[in-house]
This record gives sequence, C-alpha cells and structure tokens, in this order.
Amino acid sequence: MSLRTRKIVPYLAILAAVFAFGLVMFGAFVRLSNAGLSCPDWPTCYGQASWPHHAQAVAQANASFPDRPYEATKAWREQVHRMLAGTLGILVLVLALTAAFRDRLIQLAIVLSAIFAAIGVTLYLHGERDVSSGLALLAILLPTAGACWLRERASLKMSVLALAVIIFQAMLGMWTVTLLLKPIVVMGHLLGGMTTFGLLAYAALRCNGVGTKDDRYAMLRRAVVIGIVLLACQIALGGWTSANYAALACGTDFPTCLGQWVPPTDFKQGFVLWREIGVNYEGGILDMAARSAIQITHRIGALVVFCYLAWLSYQLAKSGFRFGGIAVAVVLVIQVLLGISNVHFGLPLPVATMHNGGAALLLFALLANFARLQPWRSDEMEAVA
Repeated sequence: MSLRTRKIVPYLAILAAVFAFGLVMFGAFVRLSNAGLSCPDWPTCYGQASWPHHAQAVAQANASFPDRPYEATKAWREQVHRMLAGTLGILVLVLALTAAFRDRLIQLAIVLSAIFAAIGVTLYLHGERDVSSGLALLAILLPTAGACWLRERASLKMSVLALAVIIFQAMLGMWTVTLLLKPIVVMGHLLGGMTTFGLLAYAALRCNGVGTKDDRYAMLRRAVVIGIVLLACQIALGGWTSANYAALACGTDFPTCLGQWVPPTDFKQGFVLWREIGVNYEGGILDMAARSAIQITHRIGALVVFCYLAWLSYQLAKSGFRFGGIAVAVVLVIQVLLGISNVHFGLPLPVATMHNGGAALLLFALLANFARLQPWRSDEMEAVA
C-alpha cells in the first residue's frame, strides 16, 4: 500500500464509523416513531425519489396507495434514513476500494458488486424481483469473498466486509417494507446496523494504531469476546422486543411486570421467529402474555449482561486497562438507567432512541478494549509505524 493511501484509510474508517453510529441512532428514531412503513414502496417514497411535498403530489400518493395515506411528519424520516444509508454505502465503497489498494482483482470484485447492486435496484423498480434478488446475492458474495481473500491485516478485511453487510442491510430495508414490518426482518435490520457499525469501528481503531505488541492478554481478550457475544444476544433481544411492540408489555412497572413477579406469559408464541407473510405487523399482533414473555426475557438478559460486564470492567481495570474498564462500566450503568427509564416513563422517544445509541456505545467500548488487547502482526506494526 502506498504511503498516501495508508494515510487515507484511517481517516476514512473513522468517518465511516461515526456516520454509521449516526445512522444507527436515526434508524432507531425512525423505527420508534412508528415511521417504518411511512413510505409504502422501496426505494422510492410514494413513487418519488424524495417524498411528496405539494398538494397535487400528496393527492396522487394517496390515490396510488389508498391503504397507506400519506403522513408528512413521518414520510420524510423514512426517506431521509434511506438517503443516509445510501450515503454510508458510497462511503464504505470508497473505503473498501482504498483498503484493497494493492489487489486489483479484489478491487474489480468490489466495483462489480456495486454495479450489480445498482442494476438490481433498477430491476426491482421495474418488477423484476427474481433477477434483482440474484444480482443482490452476487453483490453480497463478491466483497465477502474479497475480504476472505485479501492478504492484508484484519482491519482492511473488515473494511471490505462492511460493504457486503451494507448491501445486505439494503435488502433488509426493502424486506422491512415489503414484508410489512415482519419482526424477524426488523430485528435483523437492527443487528445489521450494529454489525456495520462494529466492523467499521474495529477497522477505525486498528487502522489508527490501537493494539499491543505481544499476546500476554489472551485470556482477558477472550473474556471481552464473551462480553461482545452476550451483548449481541441482548441487542437481538432488544430488537425482538421493539419489533413485537413489547417494550411496554409490563406497563410502567419495574422490576415487577403488571404488578406481579410472575405475570401470565406465553414464551412459545412470544418467540416464534417466522410467521405468515402478508400480515401487517405494525403495532404488533401478539397478545399480552406473549409480549410479557418477550419483555421479561429481555430483562433477564439485561441482568446477565450487566453482571458479566460489571465483572469484566473490574478485570480490565485490575489488569492495567483502567480507562477501558471505567468506560465499559459507565456506559453500562447509563444503558441500564435508560432501559429502566423507558419502562418507568412509558417509552418516551428521546429516551428510547438514546437506549439504542447506548447499546452501540457499549459495543464500541468492548471493541475498543478488544482492539487494545489484540497483538500486532509484523506487517501491521509497519503499517501504523
């Protein structure tokens, strides 16, 4: 990699990671403000590149989609979210091409991936759903294979892999609309956003010199990996809770649920991952017993994650990583308080949105500790020297 390119990658990675964090926050705002179906088509909004502004356009939108009347206060949120996602996609494309600077074949695969994705969207707009899906699959596989084949350090591999995740995220965004907020798709979309942010954050950390010279912290690093896995499971539970509109299934009671320690629950129905297609899941379709089961599981998961990460933060501080341990502990406490506030105050939009942001920040804190504990390879030490 040339000296000029080597200098560009760290800055691009930071910019992409910050942008991805902002997109996670804005996506949470869109979802939690019930604007997920405010544009009934994809990637346009009522057939427009932006959204209807004038009275004539609004009337035409309502005539074209009589089952989904136009709501000006919501439509712009969904379409701006899509525009921001597209901007991040372009940014990650540039990052991936830069990261693969020394391998022309992988760069070609990345370019072809972008072309296939663009053609796939065009064909989708013309009703060619099967061909569009096939091209989207190719667009995902090409950068994935490129990341695996790239003979570079892990941070650059993650930069290329992030492009595949971004394209898959676009498909999930499409399915979110076409499958009418199907919970498994909505949860997957949240996890995809967090995965994109995590990959870009890790790439930014490593490209900017975060690491260690030897492998003496292997055990502690494994403990951090377990923390990341537990947090990912809890984020998935949070996404499932939100997608099934179960955040207030226990009312505003905490730590009890509906005034009881053991309320009526239906775990079997609460965790059916795949339900019928064609049902509009906006507002949720589960009864209160199933939603209560989801909410209680989310609370139990939060307790497990809290206990483990509290222990991990102590271990980090005791091992000489005081700042990293304190960072995990502080974000963890804030996240728990935000979760309790969500219940106690009836899910206010600002608090609920910050709760999603808190999850992303907690993920970043763990990734930063993981990167700090990760030893450098010889070529990586030369790259950051």
